[in-house]
Amino acid sequence: MLRTSITKNSLLLGLFALMTTLLIAGTHLSTKDRIAEAQRQAEQKALLELVPLSRHNNSMLDETLNVGPEASLLHLKDSRKIYIARQDGIPVAAILPAVAPEGYSGAIEMIVGINLDGSIAGVRALSHKETPGLGDKVDLKKSDWVLSFNGKSLSNPKPSLWGVKKDKGVFDQFTGATITPRAVTKAVYQSLLYFDQNRERIFPTTENLTVENFEENNGG
Repeated sequence: MLRTSITKNSLLLGLFALMTTLLIAGTHLSTKDRIAEAQRQAEQKALLELVPLSRHNNSMLDETLNVGPEASLLHLKDSRKIYIARQDGIPVAAILPAVAPEGYSGAIEMIVGINLDGSIAGVRALSHKETPGLGDKVDLKKSDWVLSFNGKSLSNPKPSLWGVKKDKGVFDQFTGATITPRAVTKAVYQSLLYFDQNRERIFPTTENLTVENFEENNGG
C-alpha cells in the first residue's frame, strides 16, 4: 500500500509539473511577439529622437551594421548595432552605440547620432547609475545638457577644446559633479573618431553623394 501511494503521488506531482511547464511555455509564446514589438517600438522611439521622420524615410531598425568590443573607441562589451538613416536611399545619418566607462558610478550606456557630414545629430544616455541630482543630468529628462553636443564635430570645437570647462574645454560641467560630464564628453568625441575612421564601412556608397544631395535632404 505504501509503495502504491508513493507511486501515485509521484505520478500526480509529475503531472502537475508537466502542466505547469506547459502553462508557462504557452504564456511565453503568447506574449513573446507582443514583448518583442513593444521593445521594437521603444527602440525606435529612442532612435527617432536623434533622427526624426522628417529627415529619413527608411526603417532604421531594419538597416543596421553589427559592431562589438573590437571597436575599442566605443567601449562596447558585447555585440550591438549601428543604425543607418536614409532619405530616398541617400545616407543621412548613423546612430552609434557607445559606452562612457568612466562615469562616477559606473558605465553610462549611450547612443550617438552622427550626420553624414560628421556633425552630431544628437546624444542620449540610455542607462546609468549616476547620483540623483548631480550626475543624472546626463539624462535628458533631468537636464538639457546633452543637447549641447548637437551640431558639434571633430573640428567644431577643435580637439584640444573637446572637454569640460574645468579641463579648459567648451562643455559645461555640472555643479558639484565633473566626472560624469567629463566621461560623457570623452565618449561622444571618441564616437566621432570611430565614425570618421569607419565612414566607408558605415556609408559605403557615399563616394557618389554630393554635398548638394546631403544639404537638400537636410533642409540646407
